[in-house]
Amino acid sequence: MAKAAAPVDVLEVSVEEKLRALHNLQAVDSQIDRIKMLRGELPLEVQDLEDEIVGLETRINKFEEESKEFEKAVSTKKADIKQSETQIKKYTEQQNNVRNNREYDALTKEVEFQQLEIQLSEKRIKEFTIQMNEKKDEIAKARVVFEDRKKDLELKVNELKEITEETQKEEDVLAKKSIELDKIIDPRLLQAYTRIRSNARNGLAVVGVERDSCGGCFNKIPPQRQLEIKTRKKIIVCEYCGRIIIDPEIVK
Repeated sequence: MAKAAAPVDVLEVSVEEKLRALHNLQAVDSQIDRIKMLRGELPLEVQDLEDEIVGLETRINKFEEESKEFEKAVSTKKADIKQSETQIKKYTEQQNNVRNNREYDALTKEVEFQQLEIQLSEKRIKEFTIQMNEKKDEIAKARVVFEDRKKDLELKVNELKEITEETQKEEDVLAKKSIELDKIIDPRLLQAYTRIRSNARNGLAVVGVERDSCGGCFNKIPPQRQLEIKTRKKIIVCEYCGRIIIDPEIVK
């Protein structure tokens, strides 16, 4: 079995080697960025659809519970009507056996009260029925949206899976290269590279000189500064955008 390579001592690495390593790291990271760009907004779209579906399920369940409550309320009021009708029948029968007008009037008032209770219950039944039907309409509409979103999610998941399967192997290889390159760049320089990259809109932290200008922000670089860059003796950053500038020959 071959022996594992000894770890590189970052202190023994020359500035030029560090610059080459930074350039190679930038190239690898840019390729990883390209792969992620192929996926585009798909991961976020998938997440948004999943969240929306969960929200729709919660909404539908809530509407169904409210609809059941209205249904129970209607059943309760129908039972109240039957009870009032039973009471009216009882009071009406008692009126045939009263001994005086006062008892008759008292029973009449009871009958009238129960009739009012029936009217009130019927009014409530109409209100509850309207609200229940409204909830059922909302449930039906929400279910249509729910099914549409499920179809959208399935398409997006399959699309993302297809792209991921095509690029995952390449991304794994690049990620491994990135880790290997990290080993020959001292931590402070690597930290600076990461910070610059995170702040750069295009993810470029290491650039060459292009037409006497910074390859990142395209501001002019003084001739003396360009000579220093060509010597590859120290790390030089753009005074305008903060990117690390390297000899264009390294880029070639």
